[in-house]
Amino acid sequence: MDSRYARRYARLVTMPTSASTEADASPAPPTSVTSATSAPPAHGLTDVTASDSTLRRFLHGLPGVDTVGLEARAASLGTRSIKTTAKAYALDLAISMVDLTTLEGADTPGKVRALGAKAVRPDPTDRTAPAAAAVCVYPDMVPTAKAAVAGSGVKVASVATAFPAGRASLAVKLADVREAVTAGADEVDMVIDRGAFLAGHYLKVYDEITAVREACGTSARLKVIFETGELSTYDNIRRASWLGMLAGADFIKTSTGKVAVNATPANTLLMLEAVRDFRAQAGVQVGVKPAGGIRTAKDAIKFLVLVNETAGGDWLDNHWFRFGASSLLNDLLMQRQKLATGRYSGPDYVTVD
Repeated sequence: MDSRYARRYARLVTMPTSASTEADASPAPPTSVTSATSAPPAHGLTDVTASDSTLRRFLHGLPGVDTVGLEARAASLGTRSIKTTAKAYALDLAISMVDLTTLEGADTPGKVRALGAKAVRPDPTDRTAPAAAAVCVYPDMVPTAKAAVAGSGVKVASVATAFPAGRASLAVKLADVREAVTAGADEVDMVIDRGAFLAGHYLKVYDEITAVREACGTSARLKVIFETGELSTYDNIRRASWLGMLAGADFIKTSTGKVAVNATPANTLLMLEAVRDFRAQAGVQVGVKPAGGIRTAKDAIKFLVLVNETAGGDWLDNHWFRFGASSLLNDLLMQRQKLATGRYSGPDYVTVD
């Protein structure tokens, strides 16, 4: 899948470094598209992570983001309308992409079991409603969540690495990850060290992600959270996207949902462009997860249009795209019931998170 940026990325990758010459720096072209899961980075771009200077040169050599153009493109795609049959498909697809999440200090085993039951059967009155993608909890709640969704195909995700601030030593972060994986987590959502990233210590962030990737082993997929609301600029979001993918992320994720600015159409569009171009250049497919602030079915469908028009149909699957938005599920269910019955049933007819 070629992109308009692929040639420029290729030029950046093949620039000679202190450890290579122009003759041997060019990576071999990818022979197939793979997932980054459970393996060290194997994307043919290892030259750019050889040192802090080569990584900085690559990240700062990425095309600058046209803010006006990006936001205009996102707004334009948000005006697309879809027909009734397509809307029914989109609602079911969005339901299947939701990561139901509870990340509060007051979480109890009962609350996690209830959330698991809702993920398995979102609409108890309609067995045709698809299950959610996953339940996301703190590491200590993973065993409870696993029992609640056992045999259903619903995944259990766990936040780790001192979520949400990420202010802990690497040893503590890795212990957090190993606890979650040992307890049976299918997915790990880590937060990057935003302070290190904003200070320009890109190799430190890269090394931390690769260490977490290794701690996940072969059993858990890794979602890397950028907290885009704290990265300040679109250029930083693009750099963080490529940094996470270079380090072996299976998913790149906008936000923790714990800050004022979370997922937006523009920052999600930018990340979708990044995964599209990364696959074109490296042959590795990476997922995207916008999280926080997506509350209505109308908004979810706009995001699905972004996916289809930017990354393409290969990402229209919950293996590659997720919504981190628990409250969204209720509105999706109400809109689904409206299509089936011709009337709104109201929020009292869906379970409360």
